Amino acid sequence: MLRLIAFFSYFVGFLICSVPTLSKMKKLDPRIPVAVRDATIHKIPQRWSSTIMKITGSTIIVEGEENLPEGPALIVCNHVGDFDIPVLLSSIKKPFGFISKIEVSKVPILSDWMAVMNCVFLDRADRRQAIKTIKLAIEKVKMGHSLILFPEGTRSKGGPMGEFKTGGFRIAVDGQVPIVPIAISGTADVFEKNNRLVRPATIKLKIAKPIESHLLGQVQVKDLAEDTKQSILENLNK
Repeated sequence: MLRLIAFFSYFVGFLICSVPTLSKMKKLDPRIPVAVRDATIHKIPQRWSSTIMKITGSTIIVEGEENLPEGPALIVCNHVGDFDIPVLLSSIKKPFGFISKIEVSKVPILSDWMAVMNCVFLDRADRRQAIKTIKLAIEKVKMGHSLILFPEGTRSKGGPMGEFKTGGFRIAVDGQVPIVPIAISGTADVFEKNNRLVRPATIKLKIAKPIESHLLGQVQVKDLAEDTKQSILENLNK
């Protein structure tokens, strides 16, 4: 219970105290190169996430960092639990935004930080809005930003990995950026498996080699999704 209280206290406190910094991030000179701008912004959520994971007492093991390419990419990850994003933010040096459910866009301050990080909000219940979101995400990667996609659309909570929805893979195809599969395990042990209490866990991130078949020729989106899924499964099973 103490870890849960500490987590929420820090979560809320950091957001409130970060408002002046958020204002500065919004005013960054747009003429600054995208990579430099994104790296500057990334430092704050990375520090926030690192402290959150320290509060949980968890150990994070990362393998395959050398597989992260230079430039924009679509990072595709299985979705295990609520702590996936803090783990990824604290552990991956490459700056990224992510595709989040539309409900998060209503959370004050947090949604503003996400907008600055180039996150996009997806309403899966509204097909027309979902198409607009994918188009916006394509523009983001074309501009040089990297994005994380959770193609299952929901958390597995430590259970078997779900089916991959293929729509988000259009971001890589139309944006002409590589796909970086990441297998994540252990985050459900922090929260979901503990009756909504926060406890220490051992979390593993395995970054696979980029998939670039769609950059070399025409590839069916469903085949690309399946190749990515198999790459993640292979690393989860090791």
